[in-house]
Amino acid sequence: MTPRGAAVKSAKLIAPLKKTRIPEEIANRIRRGLLDRTFPADQALPSERVLAQRFGVSRGSVRDAFRMLEVMGLVEMRHGQGTFPRELSIERVVTPLASVITHQRDLQDELMDARRMFEPAVARAAADRGTEADARELERILAAQRRKLRQGQNAIVEDTAFHAVLARATGNRVVVRIMETLNELLVESRKQTLRHKGRPGVSLAGHEEIVAAVRRHDLEGAAAAMRRHIDQIRALLDEGRSEIPGPRHTGG
Repeated sequence: MTPRGAAVKSAKLIAPLKKTRIPEEIANRIRRGLLDRTFPADQALPSERVLAQRFGVSRGSVRDAFRMLEVMGLVEMRHGQGTFPRELSIERVVTPLASVITHQRDLQDELMDARRMFEPAVARAAADRGTEADARELERILAAQRRKLRQGQNAIVEDTAFHAVLARATGNRVVVRIMETLNELLVESRKQTLRHKGRPGVSLAGHEEIVAAVRRHDLEGAAAAMRRHIDQIRALLDEGRSEIPGPRHTGG
């Protein structure tokens, strides 16, 4: 990005605010600038005084926004130097979003919908491109999942690893990173849903069907098995929604 282009983007982000939730809106605008590198990682953000003038708000509102971003792990405040962007990672970006999704049912539904769009395509590609080593690794995970199911233990590690290995079997690094993000979003929900009666068995059966299709290189069979797996998890969660207090979760 050229200096002029960065200046134009910065000017659009830092403009007078009209909304009532001032600190949240300031934090959102700065966050967008951090994610698209409008604010470089090695340079301090504009000062509280400058931002207050450009946003048309009080310095206290800017200070509150900085605190929000600091809690999210997106910035760090260095005494006597200013506020600096932190190096971005999947964990820092995803963790705040995972917390929001956990407590908002509409977002939980949309996350499940996104999984149904994305993961059957992953299973299809894994069936097409997966190697014998990939199949053996998936079967090793299934064996560990069966063992934990028999012993009544939590299999969240295996549940998460299954989807990660399936993504790696596609040979596509972007797919792997997207699946890492999905797995991060699903960690807390898996911790809770895998305790629900019937949930671990449904998960294992779905994984077994997917692996069988991947091993025989059945592209459409693998995609269909993944769709059924996600639909079964969704149905189980819908069934337990009225029985289990608190928000619905989307592990699987």
